[in-house]
Amino acid sequence: MKIPQLTKKPEKKTCHNLTWEDNYSWIHQKNILEVLKDSSKLLSEVRSYLVEENAYTEHHLKDTKDLQKKLFDEIKGRIKLDDVSLPYKDINYEYWTKTTAKGNYNIKLRKKIGSNDIEEIWNGDLEKEKLKTEYFGVGDIEVSFNDKYLAYSLDLKGSEYYTIHIRDIKTKKLITEKIEDTSGGITFSLDDKYIFYSKLDKHHRPRKIFRHKIGTSTKSDILIFEEKTEAFTVGMGLSSDKKYYFVNSSDHNTSEKYYFAVNEEVPKPKLIKAREKGIIYNINSWGGYFYMHTNKNAEDFKIERCKDISSQKWEVFIAPKKETLIGGLMFLNKWIIRSEVTNALDKIFVRNIKTNEEEELIFTDENVYDASTLHTQRDKNTDLIYIVYSTPKTQSRAYLYNLKTKEKKLVKEQIIPSGHKPKNYIVERLECESHDGRKVPITITRHKDTPIDGSAHLLLYGYGSYGASMPTAFSSTRLSLINRNIIWATAHVRGGMERGMKWWKEGKLLNKKNTFKDYIYSAKFLIDKKYTSKGKIIGMGGSAGGLLMGVVVNEAPDLFLGTVMAVPFVDCLTTNLDHSLPLTVGEFDEFGNAKDNKEHFKYICSYAPYNNIKKMDYPHILITTSLSDNRVLFDESTKFTAKLREYKTDHNLLLLKTEMNAGHGGKSGRDSAIEEVAFDYAFVLKISEKTESLNLEKK
Repeated sequence: MKIPQLTKKPEKKTCHNLTWEDNYSWIHQKNILEVLKDSSKLLSEVRSYLVEENAYTEHHLKDTKDLQKKLFDEIKGRIKLDDVSLPYKDINYEYWTKTTAKGNYNIKLRKKIGSNDIEEIWNGDLEKEKLKTEYFGVGDIEVSFNDKYLAYSLDLKGSEYYTIHIRDIKTKKLITEKIEDTSGGITFSLDDKYIFYSKLDKHHRPRKIFRHKIGTSTKSDILIFEEKTEAFTVGMGLSSDKKYYFVNSSDHNTSEKYYFAVNEEVPKPKLIKAREKGIIYNINSWGGYFYMHTNKNAEDFKIERCKDISSQKWEVFIAPKKETLIGGLMFLNKWIIRSEVTNALDKIFVRNIKTNEEEELIFTDENVYDASTLHTQRDKNTDLIYIVYSTPKTQSRAYLYNLKTKEKKLVKEQIIPSGHKPKNYIVERLECESHDGRKVPITITRHKDTPIDGSAHLLLYGYGSYGASMPTAFSSTRLSLINRNIIWATAHVRGGMERGMKWWKEGKLLNKKNTFKDYIYSAKFLIDKKYTSKGKIIGMGGSAGGLLMGVVVNEAPDLFLGTVMAVPFVDCLTTNLDHSLPLTVGEFDEFGNAKDNKEHFKYICSYAPYNNIKKMDYPHILITTSLSDNRVLFDESTKFTAKLREYKTDHNLLLLKTEMNAGHGGKSGRDSAIEEVAFDYAFVLKISEKTESLNLEKK
C-alpha cells in the first residue's frame, strides 16, 4: 500500500535570534480549540491525510485481526462484567454503583436505609443511547445532601468541555438543563439550594468559580472567585467537618487557598496563605483544628495544624522525612489515618486521637504492592475502615478493618472469571544505577516459566513527569503479554515522586534529561541482567510518557524492537512556544518557558522529539492520537509521523492511528477501552514475532 505523504509547506520560525524550518506547521489551525469542539472545522486536506494514515495502519495490521479479537476476549474474560462497588452509607440512603455484562457504563443505585427497595438514579448506557452520541464522557455525578437532586457533567466530544445538568431524582425532570463550558466538577451547597462550578476560559482553563441557584437561569449565576494569573487554574471542595469550603488556585508547582464558611449567604473567599513560588499546600478542617499539608521547609511535605486560622500559629503534627513522601489525612472521631510513600511503596499509619499513639498497618508480606484506605459512610463515629490493596501479581482485595480490635474481614476481591493463579508469576523490585549514580527503582512482573537468559522480549513502561508516580497495582490486561513470555517492567524514572519531591525536581525543567537517561540506563541494565537482549525491548508510554518514548527512540533506537506511543507530547517545543494553548502556561515550572527564556529554549530544543529526528534507522513505531484531545493536540503526532517518514532509513513499521471521535483518554466505554489495549498488544506481539504463542496462552 502506498505510504501516506503529508504535503510540505515550509515555514521559517524564529525565536531568540535562532531560525529553523518547519515543513508541517501549517496543519496547526489558528482556531484549533474550535476544531477540538467541532471537528467539521478541520482542514479537509488534514482530514484526508488522517484518514489515509488510518487506512495504512489498518492495512499493515490486518493480519492481526484474529489476534486482536482473541486479545479482546481474553482481556474482557478477566473482568467480572456484572460487578458492584462497595456501598457508601449516607444518613438516609445507601449508594453504590454496578456494571452489567452487556453495558459499557456505570449504573448508580440507592436504597433507603432499612428498606430493600432499590432505586436506579443513573444509567450511563441509557443516557448515551438517549443522546445518540458516539463519544460519551462522564465528568462528575453528585447527589445533593437532601438526596433530592442529581447533578452530572457530560463531555460528548472528548475535548473536555463539560456541560452540567441537574435533575430531580424522583420526577427525572431537568431543573437546570445546561451549564456549558465547565471543567466538569460539581459541588453542592449544604442547604441544597446551589451548586458551585468552574468555568473554562477561551484557552480552556478553569479560572472562575460560579455559584448557580438550582432551577434558575445561568445568567444570574454569581461569580465568587476569579484567578487573574494565566498559569493558575481553580477548583473547590468541602472540608472533612463540612464547616468550610476551600477554593484552590494552583499550577503544577505552587498553590494558594481561600476559604469561606458553608453558611455564608454571599460567599467571600478569604485568603489563607499567600502563594510562594514552589510551595504547595492543602488545607482541611476537623475536630477544632485546621490542618495544613505543605512542603514549606519540608521538601517531601509535613503536616501542621492550628486552632485559629487567622492567627497562623501552626504547630508540627507530622514531621518531614527525607525522601519519604508524607500524604494527607483521613479523619474519624477517634482515629486519624494517613499515608506515606517510600521507594515507590505505600505505607499506611493510624493514630489513636485519645492516646496520640501511631502505628503502621501491615497487611501483606509481599514486597511490592499498592495500597489505599477508604471510609464509606457519613458517620465518623466508627472504628471501621476499608483497606484496599493489590500487587502486580495479586488481584485487588478489600478488607473491612477494625482499628480498635485489629480484626480484618475480606469483603470484596477482584474476581478473574477466566481464572488467575498468582503463584504462576514472579514480581521483583530492582534498582538500576543511572548516569549520575542515582538508583532508579524498576518493578518487574513475569511468568515463572519465562527464562532469564536474554531470550525474552520485554515491555518497558515509563512516564516521569508532573510528579506522577507509577502505580504497582494489579493489572489483568497485562497478563495477555506476560503469559506470552513478554516481561513487563516499569521504570520509576525521575520526574515522578516515587522517592519524594527531589525525585520530581531532578526530572523537570533543566533537569528533564534525567528522565530520559534514567529510562535508557534502565533498559541497558535489564539487558545486562539477562532479562532481555538488545533489540528485544518494546518501549511504551503515553502523553508525557510519549515524550519519553520520542526522546529515547531518537537517542538510543538500537535498544528497541519497537515503541508504542499514546497521545505523545512529541512536538513539545512548538507547544511550549504557544501560550494560547490550554496547558502551556501552567507548565512553565514543569518544562520551562522557551518563549521568554533563552536557556529554556535551547534546552527544550536539544531534546524535543520532533526537532531531533535524524537520518537513521528507527525501531517499529505505533503512534495513537485523538482528534478532540486538547491536552496533547493531534497535530503533534501527525507532524512527528510525517517528518519521521521523511527521515528514517529503515523498513520498519511506522503507524499512526487517529481516533476521530475521542479525547486524551481515547474512546469512551468499557468495550472501546479494551479494544484499544488489544490493538496495542497485537502490534507488540506482531513485531515480537511470537507466532508460536499467538494461539496458545499459558494457564
